[in-house]
Amino acid sequence: MMGDAHTRSWRAGGFALSAAGAMLFAIKGVLIKLIYRYGIDTTSLLAMRMVLAVPVFALIGAHRWRRLERHARPDARTLGLAMLVGILGYYVSSWLDFQGLQTLDAQIERLILFTYPFLVILFGRLLFGHPLRAHALTGAGLSYVGLFVMFAGEPMRLGRAALIGGAFVATAAVTFALYQLFARELIRRCGPSLFTAVAMSTAGVAALLGFFLTHPAAALVPPRGAWALIVALAVFATIVPAFLMSAGTARIGAQGTAIVSTISPVVTIGVAILVLGEPFGWPEAIGTVCVLGGVGLYSAIESRPRLERASEEGPA
Repeated sequence: MMGDAHTRSWRAGGFALSAAGAMLFAIKGVLIKLIYRYGIDTTSLLAMRMVLAVPVFALIGAHRWRRLERHARPDARTLGLAMLVGILGYYVSSWLDFQGLQTLDAQIERLILFTYPFLVILFGRLLFGHPLRAHALTGAGLSYVGLFVMFAGEPMRLGRAALIGGAFVATAAVTFALYQLFARELIRRCGPSLFTAVAMSTAGVAALLGFFLTHPAAALVPPRGAWALIVALAVFATIVPAFLMSAGTARIGAQGTAIVSTISPVVTIGVAILVLGEPFGWPEAIGTVCVLGGVGLYSAIESRPRLERASEEGPA
């Protein structure tokens, strides 16, 4: 009985940690939209975010490296691949996402990004021969119908600026899906903490190089009123949720975390309406239900066997 109670408590804590991380990640788009009001461009904002976030991840990576036995440390090739994948997932994908938010509503940005699991399935099939399952295709179809309804139901979103913003975010979803596919084996070799530290640190260096090649150093200093928002973006929408999600995943697994993460777009939509005054009518309602329903259907069916096994095995 005590073992069962401990297992339930352990898993409940995992769901709570993952939910907290997902909700913090959800405010990222809203913070970025607020920061853009100060006239900061995409490249500068990404560099500012990395200046604050990367030292934390670098320290964690160094600490984790020292704790590993020499024979357990990943080789140079693995570290090099982790760096390249990190640039793809944390620099290229982030830049595309940030750029899309210049002209796209925060709530639609979150829903477009939220469809990346289906792109993982597609690229897994094309690149690695992974099977395509019926529930995945059904979930993908439902989600993309929802996005279509959101754009078609509001004529303003069919304007050139909004469509370009949507294209940037959709491309960010593509690059993040590729990152997810390529990162899986590297995470197994490095461990999640070390991989995240290496990937994020390298992406930060790439972001700063991109900044200094195109901007004067003085542009790295934001207007006084934007400082609090940028710190919040780096700390509460980057560093803290990354650790919360990792801790939650360790308890309930990646699929369990994916199910909990369906709360993320709901939080984004609520905050975007309250803080940014973004519209929410029947197109947004139908689109949100379809996207969340599609991703939730896929995640629930895909994770059911794994969650059952996890509940039987208990915490590691």
